[in-house]
Amino acid sequence: MEHHTEIIKSGCHKILEGINSMSLVNLDDQQVHSLVMMREIARGVVDDRDRKVTKNDVITTLRYSIEKMVCASRDIVHMLSRMSYEGLDDQRMHLVLRMKEIAHGIVDKQPRVAITTSEILVDQVCFVDEGARDSPVVDSIKISNGDILIDEAQSTMHEDEMLDVDQVLGFENGIDEVEESLLSSCFQQFLLWPSDDCVTFEWVQDMMFILEKASQKTLPTEFCHVVQTFVVFKLIDAACNVLRKEPNCVEINCLGEDSRVIVVGDIHGQFHDLMFLLKHLGMPSENQFYVFNGNYVDEGAWGIEVFLVLLAWKVLMPQRVYLLRGNHESRYCTEQYGFKKEVQTKYGNQSEDVYNKFLECFKELPLASVIANCVYTTHGGLFRSIHAAASASVNPKQKMTQRVDLGSLADLSQVKRTCIDSPLEGPNILLSDILWSKPFNRDGLRVNAGRKLGLWCGPDCTEAFLKQHNLKLIIRSHEGPDARAGRDDFGDMLNGYSIDHDGESGKLYTLFSAPGYPQFGEKRYNNEGAYAILKWPDFATPSFQSFKSAERPMVYPYLDFDADDTDLSKLDSSQIDIEASTSTFSSPQDASRPEFDFESLGIYNAPSWSVQLPDGSGGSQAVQVPRAPLVEGLPLPPNIEFLQEPHAAAYKYLFELVAGLKHMIATRETENNARVSALRSKARKRKERGHN
Repeated sequence: MEHHTEIIKSGCHKILEGINSMSLVNLDDQQVHSLVMMREIARGVVDDRDRKVTKNDVITTLRYSIEKMVCASRDIVHMLSRMSYEGLDDQRMHLVLRMKEIAHGIVDKQPRVAITTSEILVDQVCFVDEGARDSPVVDSIKISNGDILIDEAQSTMHEDEMLDVDQVLGFENGIDEVEESLLSSCFQQFLLWPSDDCVTFEWVQDMMFILEKASQKTLPTEFCHVVQTFVVFKLIDAACNVLRKEPNCVEINCLGEDSRVIVVGDIHGQFHDLMFLLKHLGMPSENQFYVFNGNYVDEGAWGIEVFLVLLAWKVLMPQRVYLLRGNHESRYCTEQYGFKKEVQTKYGNQSEDVYNKFLECFKELPLASVIANCVYTTHGGLFRSIHAAASASVNPKQKMTQRVDLGSLADLSQVKRTCIDSPLEGPNILLSDILWSKPFNRDGLRVNAGRKLGLWCGPDCTEAFLKQHNLKLIIRSHEGPDARAGRDDFGDMLNGYSIDHDGESGKLYTLFSAPGYPQFGEKRYNNEGAYAILKWPDFATPSFQSFKSAERPMVYPYLDFDADDTDLSKLDSSQIDIEASTSTFSSPQDASRPEFDFESLGIYNAPSWSVQLPDGSGGSQAVQVPRAPLVEGLPLPPNIEFLQEPHAAAYKYLFELVAGLKHMIATRETENNARVSALRSKARKRKERGHN
């Protein structure tokens, strides 16, 4: 019995330490209440208290915490008022001012910004200087989030509120699970740029962890607080300094006995699939190389996260991670397929600067790679010669039947890759070929008259290119199951890869790494993604592995609005609201909504998931409310008597509906602001052109 008691005490001590050391960021009031209740129960076991913990104990403890927090906030305001900001960079200056604003709000009992108590107590304390670590301010902060004694005189016990310690902790093996569950909810909410500008392995790991948690717990409109513009600019600048030194075609020397190269195709903003690959295959290392064939953004909801993580790895390990450019790394595609809208949603008023910064980085990405002197990788495909490009500039109206001469690696080296969009003509049209070309089942290199971008490359071209450069293999990307649908001449890409050309000198593969593509849209292919593994000593014999889509949070697509030539002065806010609401919410995808039979409770006019909105022409139309990625109030607490079925299902329905309406309003407001900003920008440019 004594041994059993000691095990329980030890487990409770771990729980006590875990809760006291954790950040409560992103926990709602009910979760904080439950954690404090659990902590006091654990403390009672550790301290051999006989009495039971009640809800009033928790309320008293929280009240004491708030009082301590207010006192600490007063001290913080006083200290920051006397503090010199000299020597602080823009990032830390922003956070110090934010902390001061938060502290003022707490003292005034009217918080000026939306931020959790735990952020104040845990995250902001890092800005107290070394000399102040033993000050009352720091002590108060520690007390507020640490050991708090219960004032028993203020507790009133009621039998129906008592919790039995043995009932909660009547297990031994569950202790570790409770501790792990508690600690897993503790994560740093925002990413700080290294003070010495030195990206480390630990920093990249922290970044991946923060972004993965934020994708599950943070609304897109709050992403700018997770990764501030200062961090984005710093990371992009560091990456560009590396990328611009690389040639158009990078040579990857990986001839060590234990070396292997992993080639990845289109990702299209599917961040959680990228995380799966890095975790499953292992991070870049001395013997493990990664080559990414482009199309990091668009179509999916997390293009920013995908690209930032890959840039971080590029900065950390520039000789082990290679990022090639895809056709979607352009202004044209990102305006059409969602990335620009993603940036606008996540960065609001700062989105134009952030978006342009990403475009600057896209221009620096190299176009192809040669692995171990035998494998050529690129995004689109083969390309015409410089001579053929010059001829095309003279006579741009080439027919599809007209052949063009095949280019070489020497021609590739002369391409000016700093064009943000692929040219339709001119000597730099090779850039369009490299990013947009596709394999064809007939011999020859022909202009793609339908797309007007890129070429159709026949098997004879693949054979000639491999033979000319003594290569054995081409791995390209650019095409997924949507591009192959209805075509019998090539593989359907449902397993993530296809052998498109197989000749005497070698093969051409197409590789696609976005499973369950597209993330949004009416047509889903339920395809697998794939990656290629090239190993020493025979890099020319790849191993292709397919993988299924990783679990990811439910989000809604970033629909683009049409920034036409509407005169802003004639466009009122009501018109903008109507257009934004009807375009965004009329056809939500993959959004199964909870259902409940309110008539069983005698309610015959229950709220539905449909709302009537003006259609802009004097009438109205029914618009479906989208489900929100985060729902306040859920999950419902299990220990409330009246929240039993069927009432629990009714509460869940209503909480979901309220959250959906809030999400709908917030998204529409973001889109309105972005639309107004775009129209103003366009009007300003027209005005400038008029003056010129």
